[in-house]
Amino acid sequence: YFIALAFVGSGLSANFRALIAPLGWKLPASLSNAFGNNGGIIDIISLVSILLVALLIGHGVSRAARVENALVVLKVLAILLFIAVGVFAIKKVNFTPFIPKYKMTANGPFGGWQGIYAGVSMIFLSYIGFDSIAANSAEAINPQKTMPRSILGSLAIAVTLFVGVSLVLIGIMPYQKYANSAEPVGLALRFAGHPIVAIIVQTIAVLGMFTALIGMSMAGSRLIYSFGRDGMLPKWLGKLNADRRPNNALWTLTIVAILLGAFFPFSMLSQLVSAGTLIAFMFVSLGIYKLRPREGKDIDDPSFKMPFYPVLPALGFMAALIVFLGLDYQAKFYAGIWFILGLIIYFSYGVRHSILNKQNK
Repeated sequence: YFIALAFVGSGLSANFRALIAPLGWKLPASLSNAFGNNGGIIDIISLVSILLVALLIGHGVSRAARVENALVVLKVLAILLFIAVGVFAIKKVNFTPFIPKYKMTANGPFGGWQGIYAGVSMIFLSYIGFDSIAANSAEAINPQKTMPRSILGSLAIAVTLFVGVSLVLIGIMPYQKYANSAEPVGLALRFAGHPIVAIIVQTIAVLGMFTALIGMSMAGSRLIYSFGRDGMLPKWLGKLNADRRPNNALWTLTIVAILLGAFFPFSMLSQLVSAGTLIAFMFVSLGIYKLRPREGKDIDDPSFKMPFYPVLPALGFMAALIVFLGLDYQAKFYAGIWFILGLIIYFSYGVRHSILNKQNK
């Protein structure tokens, strides 16, 4: 969630800058890019957007939820508008060949099944949104029923929209023109001769990205709070303020995300988010084997249980591992450092201060 916040903030910044460019407004490179990347010092728009979301959540979840719900509706409408307009600009020639011939590029494998495999690994970051639903379960009414429905329902809707947008993007203009673009939808609409629609969709996209920032800030801060409350991290992270909000955890998440966004470029953040999400999914799958025998004993017997136990957790672990191996070396290397740092914190602090661990002794 630290990395995901920085990534979404960076994407929001790219879309916002593309949106204001036709007005003749352009930020200097020093305020548009991560430190040391294309003359950048700090991405000021990313910083401000993450701060604004932290301030919103810090003043109450219900208020943030109302804002998020309204933006989600707008965002889905914008996606449907893009598909409806873009489908008439599709050229069949852009789908030929549907799977380009495999070649190794400076950015890794491209084309062929090897390229598809690498692409799946890179885009897996999209699935952290479904994880954030589960991380916000403490805020839900009747989570035993509503969590599975919301995760599976949103997954089905999102995958349908992902595929629809991807097909329209590829059909509008040659895929090579999207290289290194953080605002492909606006680029496609302008290419198709719909600059006004591009402005509308990108404006909603910029606002819609706040929904991702809100969801991830809420989820990440609640997880950090839970670790602090349970003694796995310093106790001050597990404290609530006078309004019973975990703002210590929220601001810790916000500050670290801003620092990560300041030093890592958009492309690197995307792979790091995917790597982190995949590592989390692997260990959540393995965790089922420890939790299932305890159900109905020292933990409640849940109304929703992972089906096809013990086969499905193993398949989930293997699937996540296979996708993880498709990431490039640099992403796996940095993710490995991040993972080792987590192990050091866990074994040097978490185990010794865990409230549950003390109770079991």
